[in-house]
Amino acid sequence: MTTDTPDHAAVTAPMVRFERVSKRYGELTVLDGLDLDIAPHEKVAIIGPSGSGKTTVLRMLMTLERIDEGVIWVDGEPLTHRRRGEQLVPADAAHLRRMRGHIGMVFQHFNLFPHMSALRNCMEAPVTVLGLRPDEARERAGELLAMVGLSDKLDHYPSQLSGGQQQRVAIARALAMRPKVMLFDEVTSALDPELCGEVLSVIRSLGAQHQLTMLMVTHQMGFAREFADRVCFFDAGKIAEQGPAQAFFENPQSERTRQFLRAVMEAV
Repeated sequence: MTTDTPDHAAVTAPMVRFERVSKRYGELTVLDGLDLDIAPHEKVAIIGPSGSGKTTVLRMLMTLERIDEGVIWVDGEPLTHRRRGEQLVPADAAHLRRMRGHIGMVFQHFNLFPHMSALRNCMEAPVTVLGLRPDEARERAGELLAMVGLSDKLDHYPSQLSGGQQQRVAIARALAMRPKVMLFDEVTSALDPELCGEVLSVIRSLGAQHQLTMLMVTHQMGFAREFADRVCFFDAGKIAEQGPAQAFFENPQSERTRQFLRAVMEAV
């Protein structure tokens, strides 16, 4: 297993840390003692076969799944636990709600509110969760929708938008919460190739323009190679290999990694 990481990760406290994290469903172990540090502003692509634990990593970070063992940290604070004196105890709902505000997630299937316009989709959480005034939330939502190329679609409802446009609204909605960490879960898998390209272009510009830590589960190997600082290959609930994106794809170290990459490339 390789453990190469970008140089800045060695000297900077991690923005995200998984410390011996395990997740089980009955007798099935989905993640097995995961140790993973992600540096501030690092862009990490997570790849691997179905059932390897990739999406579970994101869902645990978004507090959609509880862990069974270990601790997850975000920006130096425990996410899955809270401090009680010198002890760490499992997080309560209030702590999870506060910590969740640091994290934005874009899902595979958009998950927009169908009864709200694009603008209202992006305003709702800042008003109800952050307590922003509606005029402030409206201004922020308008700026973000313009950033993703949808300034002419503010009043359109999801049913009036293409899949690529809906996904771009979902990205703007996640950014409206001003997260420190952005998670992308197979955000192009439900799109045709042309629409896939427009969404990846938005993510590419997002990475270039904003100081965000980004984790992306993807089957788009070309994009992972171009966009990510580091690639983590998950297999059977563990990181089987990881390294800087260019080196990872040009010279994979393990036969299991080479086997996976060959299968993925042949399927394209």
